[in-house]
Amino acid sequence: MKNRIVDSFEPVTLVGGGVASLDDLAEALALAPVCVAADGGAELAVKAGVDIAAVIGDFDSVGQVLSRIPVERHIRISEQNSTDFDKALRHISAPLVLAVGFTGGRLDHQLAALHVLVAYPERPCILIGETEVTFLCPPQVTLPLGSGDIVSLFPMAAVAGTSQGLTWEIEGLQFDPMVKVGTSNTALGPVVLTMNAPAMLVVVPRKRLSAVTQMLAHASPSARWPVRVERYTAPPQS
Repeated sequence: MKNRIVDSFEPVTLVGGGVASLDDLAEALALAPVCVAADGGAELAVKAGVDIAAVIGDFDSVGQVLSRIPVERHIRISEQNSTDFDKALRHISAPLVLAVGFTGGRLDHQLAALHVLVAYPERPCILIGETEVTFLCPPQVTLPLGSGDIVSLFPMAAVAGTSQGLTWEIEGLQFDPMVKVGTSNTALGPVVLTMNAPAMLVVVPRKRLSAVTQMLAHASPSARWPVRVERYTAPPQS
C-alpha cells in the first residue's frame, strides 16, 4: 500500500480503543463527520455502524472487526516507538481532529495522548474527555467561553503568553511544568489567549466542545502553529 495520509476538507473524528461510548462518538461525528479509527477504536465505530475512512495502527488490538473494513482502508504501521494515537494523527490532514476514546482508563495512555498534542502542533486536535476537552493552545485564540467556566492551562515545556478575560490574567508569568502551571482559573466570558510557543495545553468544560470546535476548525493560517520538526516515521505497510 502507498504511504499516504487521510485527506479531508472537513473535521475528522478519530476514535480510539479507550473509554468512550456510542453517545460520545455520535457527538463527535455531528461536528466532525469523517471517521478514522486508531486500531482498537474500530470496534466502537463498527458497533455504531459508521463508515470508517481508514483504520490506522499496528493492528495488535483491532480484532476480528478489521475484516469488516475494506482492505484498502487499512493503514498498518508496525513500529513500536509510538502509540496508535500518534500513528493515526500524523497520517490525518484535516482542519481539525476530534479524538474520542483516548482519555480515561490507564494514566500512562492519557499522558501519552497529551504528549502527542504537543508533538504535532500543526495538526489541531481536541481530546474529548468525560467532563472536559483538551487542546494545544494556538499562537492566538479567542475561546468562546461563559462566565464561571473553569480554564486550566498546563505547560508541557517553558512557555509564556497573555490573556484577556480570565479571573487571574497570565501576562508576565513564566510557565514551566517543573515550576508553574495554571490549574483552575476561571473565565469572565470569552477569553483571548496568545502563546509564544506550541507548549500550552488548554482544558475547558466539555459543554463548550461545539463552540471550540467551530473556532479551531475555522482558524486563520496565522492562528496555527507550523510543523515542529521533520522526523522519521515508519511508512504504512500493506
